[in-house]
Amino acid sequence: MTSNWEAFASVEPDLAATVEERFGAFTHHIIATLRKDGSPRTSGIEVRFLDGELWLGMMPDSLKALDLRRDPRFALQANPGAGQDMGGGDVRVAGRAVEVDDPQDRARYTHEAEPPDPDAFHLFRAELTEVVRTYIEDETYLAVQIWKPGEPLRTARRT
Repeated sequence: MTSNWEAFASVEPDLAATVEERFGAFTHHIIATLRKDGSPRTSGIEVRFLDGELWLGMMPDSLKALDLRRDPRFALQANPGAGQDMGGGDVRVAGRAVEVDDPQDRARYTHEAEPPDPDAFHLFRAELTEVVRTYIEDETYLAVQIWKPGEPLRTARRT
């Protein structure tokens, strides 16, 4: 089961806002894709939240784009920032990347994101399978919030 960003944000608006804020704090993040042989590949990426979707834009024929064309599963982690602060916590999103070929969707994305070459790039939208936030609560607990489509938000705490 998957969900787009808008559907996730409608059922968990507070967590969605926190995740968007964490991704918005820095430009570059890390995406993990699967190589032909099934081993993981990590790459830098910029992401956008536009029109109720989480968008993944990539350079033409980048290895991560070719990976996603072959196997759409991905994991995305927000840049934690400098030092050990991680204001707002550590956030991760997992799911499936759906390549976008529709000219109108690509034009809207291009207008907002201004990619280096608006005629040559890969564009994917994320279908979410999991959103996770890890943070320190009350200076006592390591709290882990986990959301999956069709399930209520769970929070686990460890001391």
